[in-house]
Parts: sequence; structure tokens; C-alpha cells
Amino acid sequence: MFDAPFDVFAVMLAVAAFLIAMKASNQATELRRRLSTLEAALQGQRPAQPPPLMPFQEEASAPGEATPEPPPITSEAELAPPLVADPVAPPPLEPSAEAPPPIPASAPGFEERLGTRWVVWIGGLALALGGFFMVRYSIEAGLVGPGVRVALGGLFALALLGAGEWTRRKESISNIQALPIANIPAILTAAGTAVAFATIYAAYALYDFLVPATAFVLLGLVALGTLAAALLHGAALAGLGVVGAFITPALVSSGKPDFWALYVYLAIVTAASFGLARIRLWRWLAVTTIVFAVLWTFPGLDTGDLQVAPHAFHVIAGFVLAALLVVCGFMFGPTIEDGQIEPVSSSALAAYLFGAMLIVLSSAHADLALIAFTLLVGATLFVAWRAPAATGALGAASATVFIVFAEWAVRANPDMLVLPGGPLPGIGPTSTDSAVTLHLVMAAIFAAGLGIAGFLAQGRSGSAIIAVVWSSTAVATPIALLVALYARIAHLDRSIPFAILAVLLAAAFGAATEALTRRETRPGVAISTALFATGTLGALALALTFALEKGWLTIALALMSLGTAWISMQRPIPFLRWLAAIFAAIVTARIAYDPRIVGSAIGTTPIFNWLLWGYGLPALSFWAASRFLRRRGDDAPLRMVEAAAILFTALLAFMEIRHLATGGRMTSPPSLLEFALQVCITLAMAIGLERLRLRSRSVVHNVGAVVLTVIAGLISVFGLLILENPWLLSSVDVGGLVFNLLLLGYALPAVLMLLLSYAVAGHRPVAYANTIAGGALVFALAYVTLEIRRFYHGPVLLYGGTTGAEQYTYSIGWLAFGVALLGVGILVNSERARLASAIVIALTILKAFVVDMSTLTGVYRALSFMCLGIVLVAIGWLYQRILFRRQATPPAAQTSA
Repeated sequence: MFDAPFDVFAVMLAVAAFLIAMKASNQATELRRRLSTLEAALQGQRPAQPPPLMPFQEEASAPGEATPEPPPITSEAELAPPLVADPVAPPPLEPSAEAPPPIPASAPGFEERLGTRWVVWIGGLALALGGFFMVRYSIEAGLVGPGVRVALGGLFALALLGAGEWTRRKESISNIQALPIANIPAILTAAGTAVAFATIYAAYALYDFLVPATAFVLLGLVALGTLAAALLHGAALAGLGVVGAFITPALVSSGKPDFWALYVYLAIVTAASFGLARIRLWRWLAVTTIVFAVLWTFPGLDTGDLQVAPHAFHVIAGFVLAALLVVCGFMFGPTIEDGQIEPVSSSALAAYLFGAMLIVLSSAHADLALIAFTLLVGATLFVAWRAPAATGALGAASATVFIVFAEWAVRANPDMLVLPGGPLPGIGPTSTDSAVTLHLVMAAIFAAGLGIAGFLAQGRSGSAIIAVVWSSTAVATPIALLVALYARIAHLDRSIPFAILAVLLAAAFGAATEALTRRETRPGVAISTALFATGTLGALALALTFALEKGWLTIALALMSLGTAWISMQRPIPFLRWLAAIFAAIVTARIAYDPRIVGSAIGTTPIFNWLLWGYGLPALSFWAASRFLRRRGDDAPLRMVEAAAILFTALLAFMEIRHLATGGRMTSPPSLLEFALQVCITLAMAIGLERLRLRSRSVVHNVGAVVLTVIAGLISVFGLLILENPWLLSSVDVGGLVFNLLLLGYALPAVLMLLLSYAVAGHRPVAYANTIAGGALVFALAYVTLEIRRFYHGPVLLYGGTTGAEQYTYSIGWLAFGVALLGVGILVNSERARLASAIVIALTILKAFVVDMSTLTGVYRALSFMCLGIVLVAIGWLYQRILFRRQATPPAAQTSA
């Protein structure tokens, strides 16, 4: 208007105002057209009473229609009077079957829109910009002085405002039917208020005619007047007024900010805006006001000398005004059906709770900020108790309470309630810091208030969601506060006092659960009962966490899973099954964090050490819990618990084997003994799961058996046959001649693999069973080979060359093993054993022609081939005479043939 920066601001303000006006006029025109069509359709019919407006629903009146008196606050039904026929219209005709239906009014054409709407909108914008540019021209040309320029701008604004009011009154007293045209009075008034804003700001910012206080007051009066005019002219002025009112403090600044003056002014603006939103039921205006009000909480929060009192006044005043005028069903707010959670009502309270939380965090938990925050949380409970529409704010109250205490728990503050190691010798108990005391009192108030109110609210409303919101807040808030206090005061160390508090909280939740089971027929109470039962188990888990250390905590949480599964049998609450699975997941995560359970304090005693209790008891708990859960169906929680049971059983075996093989040094490298034991135990567990899955039909048992088999196979190949093979890479002492590590690492796995192959035969694919049987054959042949080498080389097989006698013994041993397999195959009629025999004998033949022929000399070479020949002939005879013997054809049969 007066210089380049101001021109930008002025044009933006004018364009914004008239864009709002255009949107409002569009809505008004469309509503007028629909009303005209509806009146034509209702000619001759009995007038009908439309339903009342919903809370913060847009009115059906045009923004520019005259409204002599605002509708009463206490009755929303009167805001929408019944539609009646035009009093000057001719008498309606009697309805008849021959009467054609009324023809709806046609939509306005291009020429009508151009002449009745667009021209008016552009004209209003031109008027506002004309006022700006006229004064700009007077500045550039030097026609008049600054004082006259400001005066002319003010006169032009008054002229536009007067023209708007005059046209409004002319329309209100006219008997001409309303035409679907743009709202000329509202546009003229909007142009006048825009020029008034620009003129006052220019007088303050450019010419220093006004001191900041005077400019602040004048701009505020213009904004409030614009909001007041919106009662007559509609939404366009309301949008312009609320934007102007909230940006006025940003336009007028001084070297020393006065937050009290700012927040008193904002309280007046907020009251006017909320009042207008309530009278006209404009949802958008209420939301816009809340957003601007919360944004005005931020100034001053990042300064070192935060003024807590005015900031606290701002959020408290805004909260009170929102509760009085915005919350549906409370005091002067709109009415709403019982049992509904209204978004604007809940969001309004939540926004001011957020502002109060910011003040607490920015002030480093100043006493006044904490008190103000506590008052708002308590007021939220009261409002939500009286007005179910604001129940959604309970979630915000619980979340902000936890954030405040969580931030206090992690803040680097030396003030502690107790020393971790107790008082030092000669020094008495440490004094309790006042902030800690205040936080403890506040935590007790919040926990008791939200918990008791959430329990008492059950059954008060006919809506299930309201009951669930109350119960969720009642359960989550006390537990979250207890955890935050424990972290801040006990430093996450063992604390019996906090364990006692957790037990008391669990008892309270348990009593609430029992009390609610007698009221489960009411809406939402069944879900609330499950939530309180969950809170009971959660508090007990916290008590165990606070009182126990390391391994005992792991055991306790696993027993919690078993207890939860048992309770789910007595109280069939669906969420309890999930809670049992959650406890199992927590224990699993705990093991992943520290697989040794108790760190380095495991002990050196084999088997009977902390690993047995830390893994064995959770495994037993999960197996028992899975049995309880399976009685009521197969679902995701059951599968999670079954997976945990298998996992902990396998981990128990692996960890105990490692402890035994390393003598308690859990970080030592693996050995042949460890690999051998792991393969044997894993195969044994796989056999057990294969048998179990046939009865349970559990997908977890099915997958678990396959996984264990694969693990056993990987350890067998890479551990026993490659890394710790005593002939190839390892110089391990295998022990005695017969009872040695070879028996444990190769013979026993071969037997277990054979048993596993028979366990899966007929229940899994043939290739799967044959692969396992092939592994058994490989390990059996490896055992025979390594045992022969043990006979020639002693306990250490790695060193020493292979003599001719040893090479001959390998051939004889393999051949004897093949013959033994053939004998077993014949005795039990096993085709698989006979096939294994054929493979071994084929390997022996290959060895004889490839190895023995080139390495053996003299009598050993001759004996090798002689024995091989005799055995092969004997095998042929067995196959011809025993397995596939043909019956001789009788002579009579031959003659007749």
C-alpha cells in the first residue's frame, strides 16, 4: 500500500479475504438454488419440519442474508425453521395422478454467472486494491502528506463498510425474491475491513502515528468488529476476522514483549471466535481458532527466562472457553446424541493439554507449570465425565501425562530421591528434592484420578467405545507412571518398594476385573474387563521386574505367560491369549539381549547351573501354556507360544552342551564333543517333534521339526565332517579304542538319523526321508573308517601315514559293513537296507580298483581282490537263491505246454 513490502501484505490480505468470500458466496448460491427447487417441489404439500442441525454443521442460510437476531443457544432445532410455501403463491392444486411433476429450476448459465457473480467478486477485489493503490499514488506523486493519506484510507474503509451495511439493509427490507447472485453486502464489508486493517497498520508501521499499544488496540477492535459483522454477513467476514485478529500481535511488535497483554487480548479474541462458531455452528471457525491459539503458545518457550504465569493463563483460558462453548453437550456447547465422541470437542481439549505440556517441558518442570498442567488434566476428566462427546480427550491426557513424566525420568538432573547404594557411612539420609516430591504427588493424583474414574465410568454410557476409552486410560496411565518413576528414582535397579507398589496396583486391577465381570452385559464392559485383566498381569510383571534380578526376572516373566494362559481358561477373554504370547516375546527378547541369563555368574557345575533354570523353566512354562491355549483353538497367540517353547528347549540343550564342552567358558571355540552332542540332541528333538505333530497337527511343530532337522544336517556336514573331522583338520584326542568320541560323534548320529528317517516315512515326501537315510549311511561308513584309523594310529588320528595293512583293513571293513547291511535287509525284508548295502559294496569295488590296485602290493593286493570276489559271488548267490528264487516248472506242465 505504501511501500513494496506493505504492498505484498495488502494484496495477500485482500486476495485471501475475497477468496473466502467467493467460496462462501458459491455455497450460498448453491443453497439458494436447492431451496428454490425444494419449495417448487413442495407446492401443495404439507410443510415438513427438517431435522435439527448436527453440532458444528454448516447452516443453510446464505452468508449475506440478514439475521435480525441470533438463534438461542439452548435450542438448535430453532436454527432451521420448517420450509413453507411462498405466502403470495396461488393456492396449491389437489394432487392427482394426471398432474405432471414440478420442473426443477435450471442451473444458471455462463452469462448469468458472469453478470451476477464474477463481476461482483472482481469488483470487490478491485475496491480493496483501489484503496491501497490510491494512497500509494498519493505517496509517489507527493499530493498529500502522510496524515492525510492515513485519513483518506480510513474514510475509504468507512465508506465501504457503510455501503455494505446499506446494501444489506436494503436487501433485508425488500420484497423481491432472493436471486442466486454473489453476496454484495458481504463483499463490500470485507473490502472495508481489509482497507481498515491496512490503514491502521500503515499508520503504525510506516508513519509512527500510533504507538504500539494504540495500534494493537485498534487492530484488535477491527478484528473483533469483523467477527461481529460475520453474524450478519456470513462466513467470509468470519474468516477474515479470525485471521486478522490472530495475526495482529505479529504485525505490532515492541522491544519488550508483554505476554500478559498478548494473552488477555487472545483470550478476548478466542471467546469472540468460539461464540460466533457456537451461534452459527461453524466447525471450521472453531478449528481455525484452536490452531491459532495453540500456535501462540510457542512464543517465549525457547527463551531462558520463560514467563510461566502468562503462558499458563493462556492455555487455561483457552481450555475453559473451549469447554464452555465448543464441547458438545457441556454447558453452552451444541447438543449431540448420547454415546458419540465428537472430534472437535475432543480435539479442542487435547490441543490445550498439548500446550500445557509444552510449557512444563520448556520450563524444566516449574512448579507453576506443573500445577497448571494438573488442573487441566483434572478438568479434562470432569468435562469428559459430564460430556461423552469429549471422551477422546482422555487419550491425549494420558499421553501428555506420560510424556511429562518420561521426560522428567530421562532428564540429566542430579536430584535423586535415594542413592543407588544407600547412604554413605557417617552421612544421614539425603534430603528429598521438592521437584521429586511434587512429581510423586502429581503421579499419585493422576494414577488415582484416571484409574478410579475409568473404573466408575463403566456402564454409564450406552456406547461401547466410550467405555473402552475410559478403561484404556485407567489401565495405561498408572502403569506408565509407575515405570517412569521407577526409571527416575530407582535407576532401573532392583527396588522392593516399587515392587510392592506394582503388587498393590495389580491387586487394584484384579479387584476391578472381578467387579466388572458382574456387569459384562453392558456395552463395552466385556472389553474393559479384558483390559483391566491385562493391567493386572502387566502390573504383576512389573513387580517381578522391580524385585528380581537377571535370571529370576526371565523365569518370572515366563511364568507370567503360563499364568495368563491359565487365566484365559477360567476367563475366556480373547486378549489374554495375546498377552500370553506377548510375555513369551518379551522373554525371548530378554534372551537375545543376554543369552547367558545372568552374565558371567553361570557357574561351572555341568547341567545344574543357571542355564538349567533360565532356559528350562521358561521352556516348561511355554509348553504348559501352549497346552492350555490349545484347548480353545489354534490361532496366532498359540503358535507364538509353541514357537517359544521349541526355541527355549533347543536353546537349553545347546547352551548346556556348550557349557559342558567348554567347562563354563561360554566364549571358547567349538569342539568335536560339542558338535557331536549338538547333533545327537537336535536329532532327538526332531524325532520327538515328528511324533508330536502327528497328534497336534500344529504347523509350528511341523515347521519346528524341519528346522531342527536342517540344523542337525548343517552341524553334521560342516562341524563333524569338515571343521572337527579328527582325520582331516582336527588334532583332537578321540579317547579309547571303542568308547570314544567317534562313537558319540558318528555312530550315534547315524542311528538317530536312521530312526528319524523311519519317523518321517509315509508322512513326508519320499525324497525327504531318503535324504535323511542317506545321511545315516554316510555317518555309519565314516564311523567304520575312523574307527579303523583309531586302531592303527591311536587317539590322535591326524598324524601318520597309511600303511598297506591299514588300506587293506579299510576295504575289508567296508565290505563287512556292506554284507551286514545286506543281512539286515534280508532278515527284515528292507529294500532300503539292501540298497544301502549295494552302495557300500559299490564304493568298496571302486576303492579296490582305484586305490588298492595302485597303493597295495604283494599279498595285500591279492587278498583284497580275493575277498572282494568271494563276497560278490556270495552276494549273487544270496540274491538268486533267497531273494529272487524262481520255482522250477513241473514236468507235467512242460509236457502239456
